[in-house]
Amino acid sequence: MTYRLAPIDTSTFAAERAAAKVTDGDDFTVIGSAVQRSDARGHVTGRTGFFEDVAPPRLAHLKMHRSARHHARILDVDLTEALAVPGVLRILTHADIPNNLYTPLKLIGVGPDDEPILAVDKVRYLGEPICAVVAETEAAALEGAARIRVAYENLPPVFDVEEALKEGAPLVNEYHGQNHFIYEGHHCRRIRFGDVEEAFARADHVFEWRYQSAPIEQAPVETTGCVVVPQADGRLRIHSDTQACFFTLDNTALILETPFNKLRIVGGTVGGGFGGKVDVVVEPVACVAAMLADRPVRFVYDRAEEMQVSSPRAAERIYIKDAVMDDGRIIGRKVTLYVDAGAYARHSPYGTTKAAAHLPGPYSIPNVWADCHCVFTNRTPSSAMRGFGVTIADFALESQMDRIARALDLDPLRLRLLNAYRDGDLKAHRKVAEGTALIEVIQKAAEMAGHELPEAYRRMSSTTREGL
Repeated sequence: MTYRLAPIDTSTFAAERAAAKVTDGDDFTVIGSAVQRSDARGHVTGRTGFFEDVAPPRLAHLKMHRSARHHARILDVDLTEALAVPGVLRILTHADIPNNLYTPLKLIGVGPDDEPILAVDKVRYLGEPICAVVAETEAAALEGAARIRVAYENLPPVFDVEEALKEGAPLVNEYHGQNHFIYEGHHCRRIRFGDVEEAFARADHVFEWRYQSAPIEQAPVETTGCVVVPQADGRLRIHSDTQACFFTLDNTALILETPFNKLRIVGGTVGGGFGGKVDVVVEPVACVAAMLADRPVRFVYDRAEEMQVSSPRAAERIYIKDAVMDDGRIIGRKVTLYVDAGAYARHSPYGTTKAAAHLPGPYSIPNVWADCHCVFTNRTPSSAMRGFGVTIADFALESQMDRIARALDLDPLRLRLLNAYRDGDLKAHRKVAEGTALIEVIQKAAEMAGHELPEAYRRMSSTTREGL
């Protein structure tokens, strides 16, 4: 068969460039102007390609049989009825996976690997994958998955972060040996800066409040999935909606125990990710299925799976205790943070570190103490979502500032200006602040909102301590 490329319509191309205001040379006119997204025309005309547009011949379908328990030992797995379903080609168990552990943080030296691809002798959250059914049709794969019979011995679950850290709490994850992640030998990520107890002793006021968030699912329009196509040269071509092509390639290769150059990731367009499609959770098992079945395999979450087992933003519990003077100066801040990682680490240890690095917020506070715990519970593993680690911390920190302002009958913007960090300030994790501009942003926001500030506050600057 001979393929010929259609001639390029240069007039249409020129018209599209003109419509998008694309110019040659160094004409930096983007800021302050409306510029068409480079992918907008493809989206609205339906020409954008997604991984599910790939439909190779002999495409098989993969569906999971998932745990019906939050925490239980697996006593027996009976595949007899499932294998008898017409169209079922193969059922994968943990024994079929070369390296049956997810490796999300291994490449940056963070361990241990702690999450089986397919459950071995225990399940740690509701919906954990146990067996993968590969079939001629999606309907056959779903029926096969439904007919797998698993016998369980129930174990006590723990769902609360503080309960999980108590002595005698059920052990969630034996790969760690305790219900919290270890940071350089410490039970949590810590900050120690100045003397907060001395600050509390001399403060005019001490305020302490608790803040709590719930898990948040990213809810992309396109659910998590991939299509894996074996190639004649022995390589695997993986069409995925991953947000991180090389991260997916590297981690999949480690799980398959195959050289990196045996895999090719075709990323295409992500139909909504927001951090939730960074985890490498569908590609490895689909690759194993494609190799064992010797045919292309499609593995895509349905909406129920996306909502239940796709890793959400972690639930966080934050206690903030502040030492405050009558004029609003905060002289000490103590933060205790609990991040609910769910049953496995995934990216939560990194998110917890990000949260710690953000404390005590964009304020110059001379005494800071923080304990940031990454906690394992029998919930769905959490991971990345839109600035994870910082987003909920910001919600808590700025809510704290507003509550202090109300308690002292102070203008909330003046309170922030009074405590705002400036260029040259030493932050709690001992990095010098630079390029801060927080004061100028608050001043401009006040001006645009018609919020009157006294002259002394309007003279304040991020580059000098003159003003008040």
